[in-house]
Amino acid sequence: MTDARAITDLRTRFQADLAQSTTSRELQTVRDRYLGRKGGVIAALMKEVASAPAGERPALGRLANELKRDIDLAIRERRTATGVGGQATSTVDVSLPGRGAVIGSRHPLTALREQIETIFARMGFTALEGPEVEDEYHNFEALNMPRDHPARDMQDTLYLAEALEPSAPPGPHNQPRTLLRTHTSGMQIRYMEEHEPPIRIIAPGPVYRRDNLDVTHTPMFHQIEGLLVGEGVTMSDLKGTLEAFLRELFDPDTKVLFRPSFFPYTEPSAEVFIGCLFCDGAGCNVCKKTG
Repeated sequence: MTDARAITDLRTRFQADLAQSTTSRELQTVRDRYLGRKGGVIAALMKEVASAPAGERPALGRLANELKRDIDLAIRERRTATGVGGQATSTVDVSLPGRGAVIGSRHPLTALREQIETIFARMGFTALEGPEVEDEYHNFEALNMPRDHPARDMQDTLYLAEALEPSAPPGPHNQPRTLLRTHTSGMQIRYMEEHEPPIRIIAPGPVYRRDNLDVTHTPMFHQIEGLLVGEGVTMSDLKGTLEAFLRELFDPDTKVLFRPSFFPYTEPSAEVFIGCLFCDGAGCNVCKKTG
């Protein structure tokens, strides 16, 4: 069973092994023993931490990661300080050609966005481009979010520097403050200001929120919204469009669930959920056991 004392004992044992290593081969042996991916001491320690009681796991995980980092750093410093494991300068031929440039590939987010735009284009939708620096009117007020709405608080929205000056208070429609858009809905407003129905558009692109960076949050992420305006359009059109899109993007057998919800600028409103693509609804770590 792993505890803080056991991790301390591992650190002491490593320091003793490192002190006895004087050659490149001995240093590599120590590194493989502790940092090897298969059979390494740290790899085994991480498995034990993962099975530790939930209340102890965060502290043990922190200690284990610190030990792993310190071991790697100590070996690097030992090699640099003693020259052990270094490459002799006489073996370097500077007349040899350098490494060729690696040809890049399309970024996964770019590829996904193009795939989404292609699916909607086949259904008659046009993809829009719009400003990432937006004003309060198009980002909030035109979407039924008044000045006292919590989403407009500086704790949630990234306002530009000039918008925070005392000389630039929240103004009327013709003098709004500027910010990094929190959603792509402003592109819908701008399009409707210049076009008459029927309208069939999607608005993809990066958006910004004042979030701390962690495994599930980032201050910049991507969003896609759609707008369909015309005579005879009903909720069944929305449902059918989204079901067709999701099953084309993921899998023809994807389970789709619509659940009534509240959004300040659409009525009626609904949230859309899909069945987990990894466990097929059985419940797994990816879907947090929700299926």
